[in-house]
Amino acid sequence: MHITWNQQLVKKENKSLCLYLIKNNAPISRAEIAQQTGLTKGTVSSLVSELIDEQLIYESGHGESSGGRRPVMLLFNQHAGYSIGIDLGVNYILGILTDLQGNILYQNHEKYVNFTYEDTLQIIKNLITSLIKNAPKSPYGVIGIGVGVPGIINMEGEILLAPNLEWKNLPLKSELEELFHLPVLIENEANAGAYGEKEFGQGQPYQNLIYVSAGIGIGAGIIMNGELYKGSLGYSGEIGHMTIQKDGMKCRCGNKGCWELYASEQYLLTKAIELKLGEKNKIHLNDLIMLADEGNNVAIHLFHEVGDHLGAGIINIIHTFNPEQIIIGNRLTLAKKWIEPRVKKMISNHTLPFHQSELAIHFSDIDFSSSALGAAAFSTENFLRFMLQPD
Repeated sequence: MHITWNQQLVKKENKSLCLYLIKNNAPISRAEIAQQTGLTKGTVSSLVSELIDEQLIYESGHGESSGGRRPVMLLFNQHAGYSIGIDLGVNYILGILTDLQGNILYQNHEKYVNFTYEDTLQIIKNLITSLIKNAPKSPYGVIGIGVGVPGIINMEGEILLAPNLEWKNLPLKSELEELFHLPVLIENEANAGAYGEKEFGQGQPYQNLIYVSAGIGIGAGIIMNGELYKGSLGYSGEIGHMTIQKDGMKCRCGNKGCWELYASEQYLLTKAIELKLGEKNKIHLNDLIMLADEGNNVAIHLFHEVGDHLGAGIINIIHTFNPEQIIIGNRLTLAKKWIEPRVKKMISNHTLPFHQSELAIHFSDIDFSSSALGAAAFSTENFLRFMLQPD
């Protein structure tokens, strides 16, 4: 019998429905899948058989009986393949290897300052090579690479501008695909961070949240109705470049008075040098944290100032999007002790009361790799979509 394209699409959708139900609700029986999806038991049985043959799921023991034969339970095979996630910061690179459920197996962290694109590419290559070597044997091996980049990325994954890295129009995606012969997804690092928090972190209970990535620069990832919002061309979330002082300092993006010039790690380091807390290229965020821990009032005041500036920008985000949750992530979370109270005070004092109702303000866990996990999850999603394509 000839199967039409429309029938193939319906089958793909049904197969996808079954797979994600198993992935998110395992252990689960065929009967439960039929009941929850509305599909016939025969259809579910056929689709489950295909997923077992493809080694994406497997049978494991029996569940409890409701009167008849005990049902065979189904589990997602999170070890069918492994995904690589890269968080490319302005002064660090983090690489992780995860299974298909987002569990981290290995990770490597590299620090760097003012490297060229070529040097940065070499570090990324070395990280990926190391992670591939550490991947356990599996049916599909390493299934792809996701990279979070602090810059403007179009819908095709091209890096158009990463001002804090001084990059323009660079073919990172094609270069990595040529080197490793794996699918590569390039995404804005704040978008990756938002997705990582929504899937695995503090954003799981919320459907409308904003992830504010506060490092050397500032970006935002926006989750609306449970989905990542990227804008019409993929450029959403560049809130670090909203103008807060029309005649302010000159930004690397070419604009003046950008928010990130006053509320970022870069601002802290620049002011620390001006205040003689350290020398250029020799003062780091951890040094300022150490000084603040020792009771240095100048360092503490700097963190308070950044907290005020960060809170001021977040007020605008809250008034614009009316989210359920704001998550502040990236390196400024290291200074949470001094920044968080100032951020929350600014929001409490200057946000309309309607917008504060049922609003949660969280700082990401310091040890939680939001952007790298999000980048790896994008790669996993891409792999599963490919596996579910009609024949």
